[in-house]
Amino acid sequence: MTTAQAISAITQPSHCQQNQKPYRHPQTNRAYLAWQGLRVILPHKYLTMRILHILDHSIPLHSGYAFRSLALLTEQRRLGWETLQLTTPKQGQIQADEEIVDGWTFYRTRQTAGMSGIPGYFRQMAATQARIEELARKFQPDILHPHSPVLNAIPAIRAGRKLGLPVVYEMRASWEDAAVDHGTTVEGSLRYRLSRALETWALRRASAITTICEGLRADILSRGNIDAAKITVIPNAVDVDSFAYAPPADPELRQKLGLDGCTVLGFAGSFYGYEGLDLLLEATARLLPSHPDLKVLLVGGGPQDAALKAQAEHLGISDRIVFTGRVPHAEVQRYYGQIDLLCYPRKSMRLTELVTPLKPLEAMAQGKLLVASDVGGHRELIRDGETGRLFKAGDAAALSEAISHMLANREQWERIRLAGRAFVEKERTWASSAANYVSVYGGVLPAHGVAVNTAS
Repeated sequence: MTTAQAISAITQPSHCQQNQKPYRHPQTNRAYLAWQGLRVILPHKYLTMRILHILDHSIPLHSGYAFRSLALLTEQRRLGWETLQLTTPKQGQIQADEEIVDGWTFYRTRQTAGMSGIPGYFRQMAATQARIEELARKFQPDILHPHSPVLNAIPAIRAGRKLGLPVVYEMRASWEDAAVDHGTTVEGSLRYRLSRALETWALRRASAITTICEGLRADILSRGNIDAAKITVIPNAVDVDSFAYAPPADPELRQKLGLDGCTVLGFAGSFYGYEGLDLLLEATARLLPSHPDLKVLLVGGGPQDAALKAQAEHLGISDRIVFTGRVPHAEVQRYYGQIDLLCYPRKSMRLTELVTPLKPLEAMAQGKLLVASDVGGHRELIRDGETGRLFKAGDAAALSEAISHMLANREQWERIRLAGRAFVEKERTWASSAANYVSVYGGVLPAHGVAVNTAS
């Protein structure tokens, strides 16, 4: 049999289904595959990298976390890589160990009794590790890539050691600060310190680290004994093509919401305390005497829902605030189209100072105007006076002044809209963000006898 015939035989779908894949020899830099007792050298194009991603949760659940994961997976597939997707018990109740959602296959980890509370975390990690090892033995990935929280990283690191696989850990937020955000602990508590210690343990042992912004990169380095060279920022981004620039307001929806003839301030997202929506209501009360045409559109819901409605009643502005409740994800852009000026009045805390949110990028992609507090996460995204307007965090008077300034300078609106759209088109697309994985993966694979195929 000739070499060409051998290559033709082993690259047939029936052979590939046996989960064998070519590897690159670390000395010869050639792709090869064992076949019928022979080591067959293959053309470079047959060398494909396979990554097992370990995720907290995924679609069909809707969250910024799930949407980021899906966007990155999509771009990795476009780079020609194979991706496998495993979710942890945090996905919740599942119908099967393997589910197909919108054409994507997700491997699930079942949630069982006793997985709540601190003892439950260890049971979750044990179950996740067992699933990682099971899938790794079956599909032979080149890389294990856990994403926050650290409950995913620890089992991946343990499995990686056992199986001889490199681990790239993506820290999207620190577990200890996320717990403070959710109100399950307070900064400096025993649980907080334990969570931070576990996060640091994982960061020091990962083969490489990716994170979503410079604020988190600085926090990782502040923990000590972590090489700066192994940290890469894979920034949050948007799929620009999925957002129409300056979409016109749907007149039927505008009438339904009672917004005809109004200048509309707005926010779309979850109503958490740190989002500072109470400051937006206070600022609105200050602005109404000089801007009687103002209304506020709040799209979404969350823990602060009842408190915000009570505050609007107390301020005497209930008739100027429109609460839509949660709306289907596919409908959100219709509501964005009703808003003249998006407001992001996040309060200052470790989470908001360190982590960059997605929503301002989505707003800029649509050519929307925005004002935002000057927390670190916003300063990393928004250029004051160029792509939006920043104001002092936690200060309702400063927020009202920033809104008033924007309303008084409407001749600048189109310039700001265009600058925001240009920023995301040039610097914050998912394709440009995901391209950073080429060097990250390439840096961890050679030591394991595999190399990255970036050829199309």
